[in-house]
Amino acid sequence: MSFPLPNNSVDLTGQVALVTGASSGLGYRFARVLAACGAKVAVAARRTDKLEALAREIRDAGGVCLPVALDATDAEQCIAAVARAEAELGTVQILINNAGIPDAQRAHKMSLELIDRVLDLNVRAPFILACEVARRLMAAEKPGRIVNIASVAAFSYAGGGAALYSVSKAAVARSAEVLAVEWARFNINVNAIAPGAFASEMMDGMLSRMGDITQRFPRQRLGDPAQLDSTLLYLVGPASEAVTGTVIRVDDGQGGR
Repeated sequence: MSFPLPNNSVDLTGQVALVTGASSGLGYRFARVLAACGAKVAVAARRTDKLEALAREIRDAGGVCLPVALDATDAEQCIAAVARAEAELGTVQILINNAGIPDAQRAHKMSLELIDRVLDLNVRAPFILACEVARRLMAAEKPGRIVNIASVAAFSYAGGGAALYSVSKAAVARSAEVLAVEWARFNINVNAIAPGAFASEMMDGMLSRMGDITQRFPRQRLGDPAQLDSTLLYLVGPASEAVTGTVIRVDDGQGGR
């Protein structure tokens, strides 16, 4: 499957977006999609070489992109990333909380270090980033959109060895629901997307360990990241102005309900 970038299907001209985990996979696609719709995009991740390549691609296409080095397990770096994006591009009105890591171990075999890393990156970091963006939006008296990237693992776990990942993504989905309630009066919408198995660098690692899991899916395929474009743009665009505290599951019918 191959999908082109959207051609201004949603006009985000003048808005500033911050995308975490943008060095590969879904975050890489999300940054390009938002830039194609006119947003000024700050892209954040640890791998700055990948960010620089992404920034060049967006700039060559006529967009605006700011690479920001970020280890999302460091709270101070999370706060500093938002501050830098605001200083150079303007108040962040769109936050895509995409940074995250899997775990592939049985719960009783996980080290304390891995437990801390998964929770720091998958739960603590997106919460801190959302709060920092919201505080600045409130101070500027501007509306905003925050989209957390959860997973269908938030709703279903078959016991294959990723229990903590499932717990962490349930927290990501739940934080969208509760923060939406707190911030609705400030016109800050908080929602989540829960993808199924989509092609990505993280998925490549899973396939190398588990084999071709797509044979168990009704459509026997991985999702293409571009198939999330419409959901992403819906949640950051004007059509979803009254939609907040919602988790949208996008999994190609890969699992039960």
